[in-house]
Amino acid sequence: MRKTKLAAFVLCAVAAVSDAYAMDLSLNDAVDMIMAESQDLKKAEANVKKAEASLDVANANRWFQIEGTATYMNLIDVKNPTKSYSVSIPPEIGGMLQQYVGPGFQLPSKIDIPDSMFMAGVSITQPIYTFGKIGNAVKGVKAAIKVAEASQEMTRREIRYSAVDMYWTAKMTDEIVDISRADLDAARAARRSLTSAGRANRSNLVKIESDIATKEINLSNAEFNRDTAHRMLKILAGIDMDTELNLTDDFPDTFPDLNAGELTSTPQWDVLNEQIQMYERNARAQRANALPTLAATASYNYIAMGPNISNMFSRNDMQSGYWGLALQVPIFSGGVNMANATVEAMNAEAARQDLDKAKKMTTEEYNRAIDQYNHLRGNLKTLENARDLAAKAYDFSSERFASGQTSAVELSEVSAGLYQLDMSLLNAKYNILMSAESVKKLGE
Repeated sequence: MRKTKLAAFVLCAVAAVSDAYAMDLSLNDAVDMIMAESQDLKKAEANVKKAEASLDVANANRWFQIEGTATYMNLIDVKNPTKSYSVSIPPEIGGMLQQYVGPGFQLPSKIDIPDSMFMAGVSITQPIYTFGKIGNAVKGVKAAIKVAEASQEMTRREIRYSAVDMYWTAKMTDEIVDISRADLDAARAARRSLTSAGRANRSNLVKIESDIATKEINLSNAEFNRDTAHRMLKILAGIDMDTELNLTDDFPDTFPDLNAGELTSTPQWDVLNEQIQMYERNARAQRANALPTLAATASYNYIAMGPNISNMFSRNDMQSGYWGLALQVPIFSGGVNMANATVEAMNAEAARQDLDKAKKMTTEEYNRAIDQYNHLRGNLKTLENARDLAAKAYDFSSERFASGQTSAVELSEVSAGLYQLDMSLLNAKYNILMSAESVKKLGE
């Protein structure tokens, strides 16, 4: 007996040490940790930055463009490649020129022409008016940024909802373990009372043993579900798998009024509405591609030439420059602009239909969540009273069973009723909390 008491003391001490090193985790901390670990939320943030970078690309078309060129050329005389910079003049050409210039004119027998040529230039083009090409493109990108931001908010709400669901699910498995353990302890206590009264009725004893075996399985399943839920919570929150969790937030006993108003906007609606704006702007930009572009332009060029590279910059260099206005008019594009505009317009129409459908479905989901919250909240007090009455009934039945006034079958039925009401009450509180979270997710 002393060894048994010592072993029990050691087990209690070990359990106390384990609980002392358990990690306390509240609902808010769990939500923050899960959101910080979420890959979907990080991806949504990256999409916002990507859309903002696209705006810089679109706005860059508003500013001037500078282009520079540098070219070196070496002329080749096909008949005499080694002396391409020297050309022989036939005597007949000199005689012909003397008729027009005069007898005193002497044409040289050879003429040196530039063999090496270097050209460098820079040109600047500044769009002045593009008839909506750039403006609509920029507005389309701004709408795309709003789409990305609304998608990020929608993702944030979905992750928060999933985090709250994961926390309360894990907490519910903790409660189910406690309920199952209490149910098993009550059955074992009934067996002790039956055997301590003397020779036990065989049918009652068989029934009690059967109930105990069933409730041991229920407890084992509940502990397995609890461990699974805790592992999932640790994975989502980035907690080490060897860490024991102590979920500090309990299911509340009372629930306040929601005070939820009419649903007027959701992130999903914002996404679809901005998509409509984006596609319509893109369609206008595509149509504008068939219109001219007015731009200011300026250019500067430098040209140097000589018989060879060594003296190319010593003579025969010249410079030129100009500025003016340019009107670029597209003549034929094969209908690609109108085709692209039609595609964007159809995308806008599809988004418009999706928005109408989303408004109907989301509004129904929102109203149903409010109705469920109010319905479960209204029945909660009745359910609690029913559970308390079932507990009293079980106490009465236990006392009668201990005194031999009732059978194990009746005790089992009363115990099963109490167990079911405990589970129903726990499930009702979980559903009330998640209904409130649904309302927040959709209409906050």
